[in-house]
Amino acid sequence: MSAYRVASRYAKALLELAVENDELEHVHGDMLSMLQYTEQNPDFLNAIQSPVISSEQKLKVIKALAGKQASPLSLKFFDLISKKGRESILPEMANGFHRLYNDHHGIQKADIVATIQLDDALRQSFKDIVMEVSGKDKVELIEKIDPKLIGGFILRIEDRQLDESIKSKLQQLRLGFTQNLYEKKY
Repeated sequence: MSAYRVASRYAKALLELAVENDELEHVHGDMLSMLQYTEQNPDFLNAIQSPVISSEQKLKVIKALAGKQASPLSLKFFDLISKKGRESILPEMANGFHRLYNDHHGIQKADIVATIQLDDALRQSFKDIVMEVSGKDKVELIEKIDPKLIGGFILRIEDRQLDESIKSKLQQLRLGFTQNLYEKKY
């Protein structure tokens, strides 16, 4: 079975348990922390994915990073994935949990890549666009800055993308100039 399917099943089970035990917000915070650790610290990611390091050692590292403020349910979850030897897919589980959490609360995730930092008015405009496209009333907008776009923005909502960047417009022009519509081809 693929790692994505396994991670999705663990994430779904954890979400159901968290809702049942009324610990959803706390567990969500723990999973976001794990995502943050894996994104910011490649050594942590390498450690939990290493076949050389034992599951017990991986569990100690995970619990040490989770800290004493971690939910008891999260700690039990970490114990379970350690017993099953699934520590290597913890980032996928945490990501899947976050996605399910957003679905549970009716939150639409969207990525915006722009050349400048967005002010509140622009941010709200993009949120309004996302709400209109998705039909959901809450938006999690992830902002990134990319000066290579030259100007404009790229908005991604799930599998849809609106590319209004100067860079893409220039590429389209360049492609248009390579095609000579007036020259007869033999």
